[in-house]
Amino acid sequence: MKPNTSSSATRREFVKSSALAGGALTAAVHFPHVANAAAAGDKIKIGWVGCGGRGTGAANQALNADSNLVMWSMGDIFQDKIDSGLESLKKEQAKNPEKVSVAASRQFTGLDAFQKVLNSGVDVVLLTTSPGFRPQHIKAAIEAGKHVFAEKPMAVDGPGVRSVMESIKLAKQKNLALVDGFVWRWTTANRDAFAKIHDGAVGDIQAIYSSYYTGAVDRYPKWNRTNTKTDLEWQIRRWYYFTWLSGDHVVEQAVHSVDKLMWAMKDEPPESVICTGGRQVRSGEAGGEYGNIYDHFSAEYKWASGVKGYHFTRQFDRCHGEVTERVYGTKGVYEGESGSKRHVITGENRWRWAGDKTQNGYQTEHDEMYASIRAGKPLNTGDRFIKTTLCAIMARMAAYTGKEITWEMALNSKEDTFPKDIHWDMKLPVAPVARPGSTPFI
Repeated sequence: MKPNTSSSATRREFVKSSALAGGALTAAVHFPHVANAAAAGDKIKIGWVGCGGRGTGAANQALNADSNLVMWSMGDIFQDKIDSGLESLKKEQAKNPEKVSVAASRQFTGLDAFQKVLNSGVDVVLLTTSPGFRPQHIKAAIEAGKHVFAEKPMAVDGPGVRSVMESIKLAKQKNLALVDGFVWRWTTANRDAFAKIHDGAVGDIQAIYSSYYTGAVDRYPKWNRTNTKTDLEWQIRRWYYFTWLSGDHVVEQAVHSVDKLMWAMKDEPPESVICTGGRQVRSGEAGGEYGNIYDHFSAEYKWASGVKGYHFTRQFDRCHGEVTERVYGTKGVYEGESGSKRHVITGENRWRWAGDKTQNGYQTEHDEMYASIRAGKPLNTGDRFIKTTLCAIMARMAAYTGKEITWEMALNSKEDTFPKDIHWDMKLPVAPVARPGSTPFI
């Protein structure tokens, strides 16, 4: 993930270039045999990179999205992840065993496993590793001519964002699908609610609120410094707690709620953000069991129109929990609660969502992706997913440094968090826990 050496990007240029890229379609290039195929007889081979929990869900949902798909190859740094992921996949697909055909020769481990998956004859790749690897993997997959499903977020720093922006453009030129895992964008209840907002049901937007209050259960109780062999293994095993791998929880988890802010604003980037945060329950200096991430953030975004967006997230056990959003307008207020199917508008245009409560956005994102591939019109949702990713990253930057961070600052940041010359036995000291007022913006 090397910094973009072109001239500095601005917020206006970012929006303009995204729109122009959205209009670009295919050139005379070679792409997979399914890229323009509508026939159900063409079998689509899937490669899966990053075989953990969310990846297992995505893999099953992908196989359920089309009648003629096969899981062809798998890659992970660790063999035990492949073993558990494959076992789960076979169990879930017990009625369709032919959909899981991952020979031992197509199970790849190590830091280069993703490249071996790309070279194994697949048409589509699922990228569900820890997000620090996402820009590198997206770039390699698109350059190799593969359709891509990528879990959120798409990057953890400015150089990563710029890399993904280039991959988005290339995917459009090659007519390749590049689809995200921002699940609420694919959920009918939210789609219906935000369509109402965009149609003026709450009037002119004045302010937006979102929250992601959740617990802080230890994600990796079996992995510590005594049963991991190297610095790199320890950090990847406990990836959530290291900023270079997760982006911190405001980027990895609460980005779903940041996405609601962006959605309400029709994906117009904010001008700037001020954010506070820290470690209140994750005690200890960097290098302990909780790495170097924070456990709470509070952000105030500002848009050129005068709209402000407020986002709050924390990971505290035994505390009040909720994942909600509110949009305040001149004619009413929208209130939504993720997972509860509660979506209401009060004021002049009263409305309550009463649609199909069994609809599953996790499945829809794959259904629509594979349908688009079959139709020869592959989806590319990159223009919006990269904006949401950067919007979350700039909040972390603001909290870590204590500075007001503009969109241009975040987009052009030279802080490349990914280790240089990464290899298994490298010495990899943990970056200090950020201290606002002392940690510099880079």
